[in-house]
Amino acid sequence: MARWRGAGGARGRVLALLALVTAAVLTFHSAVPDAGGRLGSLVEAFLPWLGLAVAPLLVAALVRRSAVALVALLLPALAWLGQFGGLLLPAQSGAHHLTVVQHNVGDENPDPAGTAAALAAAAPDLVALEEVTPSALPAYQAVLASRYPHHAVEGTVGLWSKYPLTGVRRLDIKPAAIGEGWSRGLRAAVRTPEGEIAVYVAHLPSVRIRPSGFASQLRDESARLLGAAVAAEPVDRVVLLGDLNGTVDDRGLAPLTSRMAVPRRGFALSWPASFPVARIDQVLARSGAVPEIRTLPATGSDHLPVVARITWDPATGARPDSRGR
Repeated sequence: MARWRGAGGARGRVLALLALVTAAVLTFHSAVPDAGGRLGSLVEAFLPWLGLAVAPLLVAALVRRSAVALVALLLPALAWLGQFGGLLLPAQSGAHHLTVVQHNVGDENPDPAGTAAALAAAAPDLVALEEVTPSALPAYQAVLASRYPHHAVEGTVGLWSKYPLTGVRRLDIKPAAIGEGWSRGLRAAVRTPEGEIAVYVAHLPSVRIRPSGFASQLRDESARLLGAAVAAEPVDRVVLLGDLNGTVDDRGLAPLTSRMAVPRRGFALSWPASFPVARIDQVLARSGAVPEIRTLPATGSDHLPVVARITWDPATGARPDSRGR
């Protein structure tokens, strides 16, 4: 029987080095430079998938019988668990204050009425939609009206609510390079049983992977504008629902994720619907937590809907103080 080798030769050392690099990227991904082709943002967009590198490295280490490589593989495994292991845990039981559904319904959705019915079946308190076309809007309104009598639509985004809406306005999150007629954001105050909350619905610009790199400049600019709007929001409790065209690990969304709580449980990969690889449909909260997020079955869209629970910090209330906090 062949013996296990300490380093496993040159190939064993290479395997150990690859394991260390994988662990370093998982742990210190913010240090990956973004200059040029925005490599750092691209890595962060698919960061959980780096865990898949452990499997082939493990097989290679076993074939090489390299003890050093096997020990080194503990580092990326532990780094991945530290970063994403909590998302795998069962949802926490207990009371919550709000249930919300977020869905990019797709501007070519062949069945808007069926999509609306599927979302309402999840019994949320709020329903946020993006890519709502003028031709499909009547179908969404007709199906959702009985359960959600309060609604607002600005451009291609809409919000349907069980509770009264006030202070509805369009959000100016349009990047400077985009022409007129682009309207993808709204803000509304919702009068819930726990008090008033501010709800933001947004659809940030798409990103593309090109030969020159990760094209996220427009998305990043829009995220900065949206982050500034949330920062200036006078109502303490805030919910952000939207297709942000980025994951919560992506540094391009830092103007939002640095100010708001992200989901604690559930990967809820939402795009593309046929084979989801990333959650770009987000539910974020300020002065509260998002203890659980999950996907709903596919609709006629190229995105999967996500449903999330939100709980509020007991110390926060509906009325801001003189500083707007």
